[in-house]
Amino acid sequence: MPTVSLSLGESSYDVHVSNGALDSVGFFSTRARLEGKVAVITDSNVYPQYGERVKRSLEDADYAVSVHVVPAGEASKSLEMVEKLVEEMVRAGHDRSSFVVALGGGVVGDLAGLVAAVYYRGIPYVQVPTSVMAQVDSSVGGKTAVDTPSGKNLVGAFHQPRFVVADPITLLSLPERVLREGMAEMVKHAAIRRPKMLVTLRKLADELPLGFSLSSIERLPSIIADNIEIKARIVEEDEKETNGTRAFLNFGHTIGHAIEASLPYGELLHGEVVSLGMRAALYLSRKYAGLAARDEMEILHTLNSLQLPLRLPTEVDPQVVLRHVTADKKFLGGKIRYVLLKALGEPVLSGEVTTDDLKEAVEFLCSSPRLRKLR
Repeated sequence: MPTVSLSLGESSYDVHVSNGALDSVGFFSTRARLEGKVAVITDSNVYPQYGERVKRSLEDADYAVSVHVVPAGEASKSLEMVEKLVEEMVRAGHDRSSFVVALGGGVVGDLAGLVAAVYYRGIPYVQVPTSVMAQVDSSVGGKTAVDTPSGKNLVGAFHQPRFVVADPITLLSLPERVLREGMAEMVKHAAIRRPKMLVTLRKLADELPLGFSLSSIERLPSIIADNIEIKARIVEEDEKETNGTRAFLNFGHTIGHAIEASLPYGELLHGEVVSLGMRAALYLSRKYAGLAARDEMEILHTLNSLQLPLRLPTEVDPQVVLRHVTADKKFLGGKIRYVLLKALGEPVLSGEVTTDDLKEAVEFLCSSPRLRKLR
């Protein structure tokens, strides 16, 4: 079982990655010396597939368990849902000795993590991610948040999990579109830290219409762990975004989040808007960071092989996107902190990007990409 450790002082924890690891949630909870009742927070898509299995694992380890199911989808990431879950937990008899298990994708992880952060001023929680995006990105690092009408993740807290259990087998039950969009975060990791992974991702993309091969299923824990390793090392360097290193994980997210906020939630998936955001960031990287055309092409080809969007949908108003960009948490003192690439694996945090540049980049996304052959 690949295990990635995060060294964060008193908040250190391990990420356990293994096919079939769902059945070990109770074991790892005991090993982490977690006590009290357990509130499993999950959604209406994940619960029918994995909810009872995780509940049984916890009960086999002698925990008393309550299960709380929210509607699947981004709309559940709200302050209203936080309040609803808190009230449910009070009625179920949870107190400051309880802990939360977040079972699901990024929405559930963010939501349940925030519930754990505020319940009795903070109780422990465990991440059990079941989507690509959650396994390789959002379940690791301690960021919890919900959305508001003004934008994504504007209300949240840093609250590190006690441990993470990632079972790559859960990915096989995902719709192909959801699999592909989650892999956008893998492309981001490759772009900022491990360029050689781009070749691996293009090979995996070739398998997706037919489903992963047996050899790929066997390699998934290693591929997932490699991505978690990238995220973990960055989080260790800059846990609470105080020195700028963690901002590199926002590559493609500034304009991506703004596009997501410009549409009804769920119309484009998170990885799909990040794909568009990465194309915009590559455009600005050519302008301000000297990114070579061949490096830009390698990332664009990988996104294209995953059938991720590279052109802005016609129903998106660029002016609305720009309004949401200026509400972004990364827009400080009227200036944007924008992540660019000097080269594959070499991100930089730029203060040169202006509002006019962002407008230019968003308008650029209205054009179709010209993909030249890779050498």
